[in-house]
Amino acid sequence: MFREQGFSAPLEEVAAAAEVSKATIFNRLGGRVGLIDAVIDEVVAGELRTVIEDAKSIGEIRERIRWYIAALRDLQYRLPAVNDVLLQEYRDSGPLLDLCHAGTAFHNALVAQGHAAGILDPDFTPSDFHALARDNALALKHGGRPPRADYDRRTAFALDGICSPCN
Repeated sequence: MFREQGFSAPLEEVAAAAEVSKATIFNRLGGRVGLIDAVIDEVVAGELRTVIEDAKSIGEIRERIRWYIAALRDLQYRLPAVNDVLLQEYRDSGPLLDLCHAGTAFHNALVAQGHAAGILDPDFTPSDFHALARDNALALKHGGRPPRADYDRRTAFALDGICSPCN
C-alpha cells in the first residue's frame, strides 16, 4: 500500500492488505511512524540508495547530474513514498529523516562538483536543487500524476534548463 499510495495511505487499508487489524499496527508498532520505520527500507530506501550509488559511479559530472535527476524523478513518479521522504512528511521517523539527509548530502556534492566543472549555472545553489525535487514531490502528491510521456518531457526541460549548453 505504501509503495502504491505513499506513506499517507489510510492505515485501515494498510491493515486490511496485511490482513491484520489497525489496532495490531498500533499495539505492535505504535502507529503510522512505527510502521514507516519498520518498512521504509523495503518500500523506498533501498531504491533511493541504489540511485545515489549508481549516480556516483558515473564518471562525467554532466552525465552524473542528468542521470541522477532523471532517475530521482522516475522514482518520484513510480513510488509515491519517495515524495513523502523528500517532503519530510513524517519528521518523527528517524529512518525517513536519515534517508532525506543522505539525499541532501548527495545533492550538495553534485552541485559543488557541477560548479567546479563549470557545467552548472553559477547562480544554481544546493537549495535550488532541493527545491526542484521538493516542488516535483508537491506537484505529484497534491496535483496528481500526469501521463508518463508528459512527465518525461518535462524532466528533459528541467535538465536542459539547469545545465549550460555543451561546448
